[in-house]
Amino acid sequence: MIKPQPLLPSLAAPPAPTIQRSTIVLIVGLLALVIASFASLSLQWRELFTVDAAQKAGEFLRGFAPPEIAPAFLLKTAIAIAETLSMSALGTAIAAVLGLMLALPAGGRFGAVPRALTRMLLNLLRAIPELVWASILLIAAGLGPFAGTLALAAHTTGVLGRLFADALENVPPAAEATLRINGVRPIAAFFYSALPQTAPQMMSYTLYRWENNIRAAAILGVVGAGGLGQMLKYHLSLFQMQQAATVIIAMLLLVAMVDAVSFALRRVMMK
Repeated sequence: MIKPQPLLPSLAAPPAPTIQRSTIVLIVGLLALVIASFASLSLQWRELFTVDAAQKAGEFLRGFAPPEIAPAFLLKTAIAIAETLSMSALGTAIAAVLGLMLALPAGGRFGAVPRALTRMLLNLLRAIPELVWASILLIAAGLGPFAGTLALAAHTTGVLGRLFADALENVPPAAEATLRINGVRPIAAFFYSALPQTAPQMMSYTLYRWENNIRAAAILGVVGAGGLGQMLKYHLSLFQMQQAATVIIAMLLLVAMVDAVSFALRRVMMK
């Protein structure tokens, strides 16, 4: 009589993970690029750590202390903070609306040809940096925050439009298809199915870009687009280091505040 053998768990070791050839080629290519970058650039690392370099850096940094805290200057800085915050918020809001409008054709909802053309437009918008957009728009709109706001909106439209389009393409189509089969019009099916599913992701993208636009808005003032950046350029060009230190501190506080608000909003949306 043959006794039944007890069922024992398999003790065979799992197969060792293998690295694909394409991954190896990519890693080797990146290493070659890094090595070529070091070889092609004349980086003088020793000059950075000399006693003379340390003395010059210390002398330069001592010029920033103490920061300017005169009430009149602090009021001027507060106005520049509000201007920078307004530029970033308005530019991001405009970009979110335009990005959603462009995401519909870019997401393939109107055919292959509109998808390709719209994605080319989005690539063009985001390929041009904010500083270049500001330099171009300053010619048309003149100096001030208006050009900076348009520059932020143009670049961010390209970024958010592409992210929104990818989110719409990756949404599961079952719910929207069910509504369409039951006679719901396409626009209604989109608003009741696809948009609610992607709205939290889109809002997260928008908040993240708002954080980035705060930093960009502070830099756009260097080319005359208003806000804290314009104040910083003005005082640095006159070697008024104490006033520049106050502006830099205001930039840091503004960025930290917006990061905290954005993080809190994302936490609320994820609950």
